[in-house]
Amino acid sequence: MYVLWGSTYLANRYIITDVPPLFASGARFLVGGALLAVVVLAVAGRRAFAMTWAQFGTTALSGLLLPAWGNGLVTVAQQHVASGLAALLIASVPLHIVLLRAVTGDRPRRATLVGVGVGVAGLALLLLAGASGGSGAVFGNAWWGPWLVLLAGLGWATGTFATTRLPAPANPFALAAVQMLVGGVILMGGSLAAGDRPDLSAVGPSAWWAWAYMAVVVSLGAFSAYAFALASLPVSTVATYAYVNPVIAVLLGVLVAGERFSATQLAGGGVVLLAVVLVIAAERPRNRRTELAASRL
Repeated sequence: MYVLWGSTYLANRYIITDVPPLFASGARFLVGGALLAVVVLAVAGRRAFAMTWAQFGTTALSGLLLPAWGNGLVTVAQQHVASGLAALLIASVPLHIVLLRAVTGDRPRRATLVGVGVGVAGLALLLLAGASGGSGAVFGNAWWGPWLVLLAGLGWATGTFATTRLPAPANPFALAAVQMLVGGVILMGGSLAAGDRPDLSAVGPSAWWAWAYMAVVVSLGAFSAYAFALASLPVSTVATYAYVNPVIAVLLGVLVAGERFSATQLAGGGVVLLAVVLVIAAERPRNRRTELAASRL
């Protein structure tokens, strides 16, 4: 899961050099969602997709907020933001979720709020650096790129938060398949509205391989690994993806794509990751019984 999700930013970088980002993301999720649906049907049968209208509404909403808004906007932003920097900004998602909990009446622990405060400071450093001082964007830097990634993170956090609070299908793989299909349709609609006219004959081998990797390996493997991890490991262990994925993304960006970061960007990213560690540690269940109960939610 670390490697698959951490590598998505680098894969996006290669795809959008030849394919419009909305079209690329839409095709990825339509293919991935269809493949996962076939697997679920073969293993669990049609009953896996049985859901009430309320459960379907939650699934459709999360499809809008997670694959379409979250992943779609990140892919658009990566035209002007290095893949490693995008991953560092997305690492703020757990901080957004804490704020959403507070807005809806939950009272996070004091240590959690301290972690959020540290995270805000880290994000300020990243945004202060903006698109300057680093390299690696596909089509050059733009001041709005990092802000668009933060907006994508807010959508991902809202979708995650809503899915845990609203009625959801019992089968998590069926949920993921429908999420991806809904998100793919929305992204394709956005691509059509934007006037995208991709020339598939001009797509290079690197973009094709990255596209196939995202649609098949990541869409199927990452979701399956996540579901398996939740069923087999403590929640506090699974949650470490939030600060390991950006490290994987930064290393891949530097080693494979030759991306470079300013000292301010690296400092801001380090502070954000520290904040996520603090929040996850503060939210860790106090005993094994509580943690086992949380893992079944």
